[in-house]
Amino acid sequence: MDFQHVRLEIEDGIATLTLNHPEVMNAVSMDMLQGLEEAMDVVEDPDSKVRCLVLTGEGRGFCTGANLQGRNEGPQPKNPDAGSALEKAYHPFLRRLRNLPFPLVTSVNGPAAGVGMSFALMGDMILCARSSYFLQAFRRIGLVPDGGSTWLLPRLVGRARAMELSMMGEKLPAETALQWGLINRVFDDNALPEETDKIARQLADGPFSLGLIRQLYWESDDNTYEEQLNLERQLQRSAGRSSDFKEGVKAFLEKRPAEFKGE
Repeated sequence: MDFQHVRLEIEDGIATLTLNHPEVMNAVSMDMLQGLEEAMDVVEDPDSKVRCLVLTGEGRGFCTGANLQGRNEGPQPKNPDAGSALEKAYHPFLRRLRNLPFPLVTSVNGPAAGVGMSFALMGDMILCARSSYFLQAFRRIGLVPDGGSTWLLPRLVGRARAMELSMMGEKLPAETALQWGLINRVFDDNALPEETDKIARQLADGPFSLGLIRQLYWESDDNTYEEQLNLERQLQRSAGRSSDFKEGVKAFLEKRPAEFKGE
């Protein structure tokens, strides 16, 4: 399925959402954001039977941030609001990624800069091509980091490294990002698609509880210890009522691989 600068493919429970504007290294425009919203409607539709979402980019780049082409053409507003597009278009998409009821894999096939870095860091599993890199590009054009990166980065790599990335605006190679604990795995460029498929398949074949696991970790940063204990108790009840839990126990006792259905 093709949307505005976005391609969506769904096969055997895996949805692959591809940023598809390679002429500008998949820089994000309002048209692309509209395409992403429409694609997410399909992904989230229960009839699509999606159990894992993969987000990647077409061509040589994952996403190089916001598309600035034509930004200074035509009459300029007297009091411009660079944050307006965030509230109206970027944030709704990011919230949809955050609230997915199944795992999200980001397959970073090239540069991930600006808000493209924010998109990449939304993954539960962040997989990178060896030649890829991350860049907090905002300071280069006189803006502050956005797309939730000031929340994500200090939690992933600590305040000092987050501040350095944002203040200095230097490239962070995939190998270094792996050493820092920012991402999960690095593969040779030509191996990334196949390795992404393998991991997405494992997640798509996993139990209903995977969606609850991602919810627990998203909530944990803002919860007290007691609040997290209570949330674990609540979601364990949900997991324990799933047919996948029954199948998991049965398979364990029968000493065979479980056949989960995601429900």
